Amino acid sequence: MPENKNQFNKWLALINIPIQMGIVIFVFSYFGKWLDEQYGNADNTYTKIVTLIGVFLALYNVIRQVNQLNKNDK
Repeated sequence: MPENKNQFNKWLALINIPIQMGIVIFVFSYFGKWLDEQYGNADNTYTKIVTLIGVFLALYNVIRQVNQLNKNDK
């Protein structure tokens, strides 16, 4: 039974990863859009830059979580 629970926790963590990624990228893009509106940037430069930062942070978080899952598996 404990092995079954461990497997369930792993699946829960893996299902949670895309939700976390979506939230991080959405928040960063929203902040970039807000910066563009505040500073009157017509090229949406802040949105592009801040969204890319959000994507990299989300990917870093995914890699960190998967490594942690693999570490706990051993």
